[in-house]
Amino acid sequence: MPRTSITTALLCLALLLLSAPLSSRAAPGGGGHVAAVLSIDGPIGPATSDYFRRAMRQARGDGARVVVLELDTPGGLDSAMRSIIQEILNSPVPVIAYVAPSGARAASAGTYIMYASHLAAMAPGTNLGAATPIEVGPGGGGKTEHRKIVNDAVAYIRGLAQLRGRNADWAAKAVRQASSLPAQQALEAGVVNLIAPDVATLLKRADGRKVTVQGRTATLRTAGLRVVRIAPDWRARLLAVLTNPNVAYLLLLLGALGVVFEFTNPGTFLPGVAGAICLMLALYAFQILPVNYAGLGLILLGLGMMVAEAFVASFGALGIGGTAALVIGSVILMDTNAPGFGISPALIGAVALFSVLLLAVLLGVLVRSRRRPVVSGREGLVGAEGVALVDFAERGSVRVQGEVWSAVSAVPLREGQRIRVVGREGLVLRVEPLSDETGEEMQ
Repeated sequence: MPRTSITTALLCLALLLLSAPLSSRAAPGGGGHVAAVLSIDGPIGPATSDYFRRAMRQARGDGARVVVLELDTPGGLDSAMRSIIQEILNSPVPVIAYVAPSGARAASAGTYIMYASHLAAMAPGTNLGAATPIEVGPGGGGKTEHRKIVNDAVAYIRGLAQLRGRNADWAAKAVRQASSLPAQQALEAGVVNLIAPDVATLLKRADGRKVTVQGRTATLRTAGLRVVRIAPDWRARLLAVLTNPNVAYLLLLLGALGVVFEFTNPGTFLPGVAGAICLMLALYAFQILPVNYAGLGLILLGLGMMVAEAFVASFGALGIGGTAALVIGSVILMDTNAPGFGISPALIGAVALFSVLLLAVLLGVLVRSRRRPVVSGREGLVGAEGVALVDFAERGSVRVQGEVWSAVSAVPLREGQRIRVVGREGLVLRVEPLSDETGEEMQ
């Protein structure tokens, strides 16, 4: 199979793995007597919203009477949060948001999801709040822009609070002042509906409560429901890894280096294929992550300048500039300060250190090459050894450094005799027989 066909096949396989649908599950026994339990543990991002959307579809297909969403999150991306909330608001199956286990939190985006859910519950020893939106970009957009973002967030969470009949004033306070509440105070303030130590107790205490589902009042019948957990499948876990900014960043660097290596060393094949796949995966991740394209451009520019340093004798100018562009681009690459969605400073430092070391090696090679004796041109031929191609007394032909030259010699030479170049006059070499240590000519 041609190499291009293999490369294309591998790229298509990578994309198919990312776009493959969730594998179907048989509906659990007991028909609709099921409570589906979903779990969000960690920052809320594209992988989280994708998992939640497909898990909700599966829960409806399984005939679940209620969905319990266990939350333990520091927050996340606004776009992913709104996608989850839209799924909850449009769900025909009631959703109970449950901050659990003890010690968990529903901060920032998690608070909005709590307010959007049909019923809100917390385990003892948990907390929620600190819902102030974080401005994107380095430095934000100024006081006016910050005020607009906060006002929009307040209006959004107030609307959710009014929809579910919960404390709208504290919701606004959580946004404007980043207030937080432990479980018991949240219950007393009307922020959540109940407290339960585990899912089984939660279902018992939720039984008989009235909620509004798609504009209609429904009574929850949750006592005695069988709990079925819908865990993230391989696709959700793979997407979570790929959309980790640190992983996407490394894929970009490895992909670019692999492609460059293939172009500079045609025929090696493996680096080019691996690099192309890494680049495709990185671009897929950047498509759904809040990427600052100025930062992405600086990274690519920095890589290009560092590669150029290996071919252009700039004495470090290109390498230093490329390293600076790479570091600056890495710092501003993620256009958000949301928890869990920044590139690790330690990783950026490691990449910068590696770049500096690589630059030092390149400069060392350049300096050593300049100190070496000339091995080409007129000076490079003097002292070179070769062999006579014919018998001649004064003028004939010799082979030196793989090339055939006209030569003159003060002494007769035999075909196949070893010679040494002692001078050059235009395109004619002056040669002499090569003698061993005893002074006898070498045969």
